[in-house]
Amino acid sequence: MADRLTQLQDTINTQADHFCNSIGILQQHAPPSKFPGFDRSGSQTPQQQQQEDYAHLFATLITRCAKDIDVLIESLPNEDTSTDNQVTSLRRLEQDNKEAGERLEEVVRRGEALLEQIQAALADIAQSQLDMQHLQGENSNANPPT
Repeated sequence: MADRLTQLQDTINTQADHFCNSIGILQQHAPPSKFPGFDRSGSQTPQQQQQEDYAHLFATLITRCAKDIDVLIESLPNEDTSTDNQVTSLRRLEQDNKEAGERLEEVVRRGEALLEQIQAALADIAQSQLDMQHLQGENSNANPPT
């Protein structure tokens, strides 16, 4: 999960995308301009209805995104946070970090001990295989084929 500032930046970027896309749609679907002396009146065309749908869609997206931005801004810490609170928070984080480091060291120690056991078992297996090959070689030399 991203921190609040990253979420805020992502939401602002999304809002900028909504603005750019809405302008692009408006330009793409804009009705032709009227010229003096050339009046063409008529009822609303399906294209104009579609344009109104886009306007409503982007108005909804932009409004929802603006509300999200407001919520994220409100969730940011105040500037009124005292130095004592910050120091207390940092000490708590340092203690948590120290405890996590100790747990990590213990896990590494147990992992190294397990690795040593595995390596010893592999060495025993390899030695047993060598001993078996040696015994098979002696047995084949003691009973030569006739």
